[in-house]
Amino acid sequence: MVAILFRKILPVAILIMATMNSIAQTYTISPDDTIQLTGVFEDLQTLSISQINNSADTLNLMWRKISESVPSNWNATVCDNSICYTTLVDSGSMNPVLPFDYGFILLHITPHVSYGTAKIRYSVWDINNPGSIDTLTFILTVKAGNPLFIPPLLSGTNFSLNIQNGVTQFYPGVNTPTFGINGPLLAPTLVLNKWDWVTMNVTNNLTGNGNATTIHWHGLHVPAIYDGGPHQIILQGSTWSPNFQVLNSAGTFWYHPHGANKTDLHVSKGIAGIIIIKDSTEAALTLPRTYGVDDFPFIVQTKCFDVLNQIAIATAFDTIPMVNGTVNPYLDVPAQVVRLRLLNGASDRSFLFGFSNNMNFHLIATDGGLIDSSLTLNRLRLSNGERAEILVDLGGHLNDTIFLMSYGSELSHGIMGADSIGDDLNQVPDYYFNPLNGTDFKLLQLNVSPQTGSPVTTIPSSLTTVVPWDTLNVTVQRTFEFDTLSDGFVNPNLAEGPFGINRKTFVMDSINEKVYLNTTEIWTVINKTMVAHPFHIHDMHFYLLDKSGIPVAAYEKGKKDVVLVMPNDSVRFVTRFEDFANDTVPYMYHCHLLHHEDDGMMGSFVVIDTARVNVLEIGHDAVQVFPNPSEGFINIQYPGDLKNGVNVYLSDLSGRIVHTEPKISSRDHWIINVSDIDCGVYFITIQSEHSSITKKIIIHH
Repeated sequence: MVAILFRKILPVAILIMATMNSIAQTYTISPDDTIQLTGVFEDLQTLSISQINNSADTLNLMWRKISESVPSNWNATVCDNSICYTTLVDSGSMNPVLPFDYGFILLHITPHVSYGTAKIRYSVWDINNPGSIDTLTFILTVKAGNPLFIPPLLSGTNFSLNIQNGVTQFYPGVNTPTFGINGPLLAPTLVLNKWDWVTMNVTNNLTGNGNATTIHWHGLHVPAIYDGGPHQIILQGSTWSPNFQVLNSAGTFWYHPHGANKTDLHVSKGIAGIIIIKDSTEAALTLPRTYGVDDFPFIVQTKCFDVLNQIAIATAFDTIPMVNGTVNPYLDVPAQVVRLRLLNGASDRSFLFGFSNNMNFHLIATDGGLIDSSLTLNRLRLSNGERAEILVDLGGHLNDTIFLMSYGSELSHGIMGADSIGDDLNQVPDYYFNPLNGTDFKLLQLNVSPQTGSPVTTIPSSLTTVVPWDTLNVTVQRTFEFDTLSDGFVNPNLAEGPFGINRKTFVMDSINEKVYLNTTEIWTVINKTMVAHPFHIHDMHFYLLDKSGIPVAAYEKGKKDVVLVMPNDSVRFVTRFEDFANDTVPYMYHCHLLHHEDDGMMGSFVVIDTARVNVLEIGHDAVQVFPNPSEGFINIQYPGDLKNGVNVYLSDLSGRIVHTEPKISSRDHWIINVSDIDCGVYFITIQSEHSSITKKIIIHH
């Protein structure tokens, strides 16, 4: 808050006390002067203007606003020594100002961490002396003040990733506990080459109770046991080392936690990083690719801080925008074509990207990599988890200052970040108290500097060949409905939830869908709620077919793994399940609003190889496994055919088999000794000639 205490009308100089970083600085001005202050938001605390009445007269002061210009998402109010107003009212009168007392107008301006300039002009006069009119103009400019943090780069085939606690000063002198990978906040940018085999050694060194976590390789096509969903838990003090071949084409992906009920907490506190995949197709194009020079990663988020400077989650008060964990960032960029890799890493908010001068930019890649040809845009909406690569030609902008913006005023009703969600009866609590919602705000200041030695100065038109899967080969069509769940006693809130998919919430040991290897499917996603949900599917990318029967926009025609489904709308996409099958360990599909995901708006599917295992013939509930949890022995009742024997094995959350029983060919009930198995969560699989059933079991001693 910036408070301006206007002086009493006297024909002498006044003193301005400006507090920055708790150090008082004094300026002297003359009557009718302009006060102009430029500062970094987090440094600027108060500005007061005052002077004592040294005369023997009692003054009766009136004041009037001459003009005002305040950015739309700043708050400005005014008080005098008699009353406080809720807006910048046009005029007022003060209580009498006695000798050696103060008369003042107190102006409160809250910039809400948004760059801009406020200019307000007042006149003040003594009723008993009409000729004493004085004017004062106040100008406050808030500018970017922190160099953008560029995450360090890691490349190779063997990576050591240490998940750790940290402390970050988002504001000078204010320590906030955070999480990070190989550092206090965020994670290194990983560079992978298509076709390489890579090993990710992920060690969970988080302290504090209950900080088991996971790491999901968002957008990567990997085996289910290495996907990093809620089934691949990394306990505190342990290391998870998935090893897989990079099969994705060149593009921008990311990695982040995906543990049950903790995704929002761990991502919000800082565990997130970019993955860049390179291949020969991308390498043949003339594109900026010098990391941190003309090729930049932008992890765009908004956060909420509580009164103790802790990062808060599941709240509508995400009032602090940041890029790469930097508040009020600026970046020096060369006057040439630059490449911006945009990631919406926010918990809830969608961003509508554009530039302050409304210039065009060129989309070259979406979630799954390069599109077929560059697309000229001046706005690009990304919902949570979506990525895009854009080229920006700054060749004619040397020495200009341009802002990367989010145009929240242009977001459609129902999207988190728009001016409104729901209706009078269905609302997100406190949503309308967030000054960012429905407003345009600056994300990053770009200072255009001289060109580099070997600048890219052209925009390629043709990029690659994108061939969507043929819908004529579709064998299965599935429907997924987003709906609001109710306990039967309270009317559901169609904007706030709780939400489910097909009337169900996520259950760790349940499989919601079974799909089959080397098959092509069409999925229809229907949103019956009043809030837009970004839908994400693990394992495979997809191609959008239509939205409520209408062909999708050009910028959404590439490979996708996230799609925003609007309220009362539907989306159809085609996808194909290739390369990996595992009838025990599932992949996920879910809403990527992180607190919706944590609250259970998620389902699971397994990919089954019909050449290896036949379709399930025995009902899942017919097989009994007890007691669960088990303290040393597991009883199994199996009503199936034992003619050719049954294989029983126990696997951990990574898919590693830790115990195998000899082939069982008699009795429909048997006991397994697991007293020598470490405590934890496991899957027990009963596999016959014609069926395979898997159940979750917890072992503790």
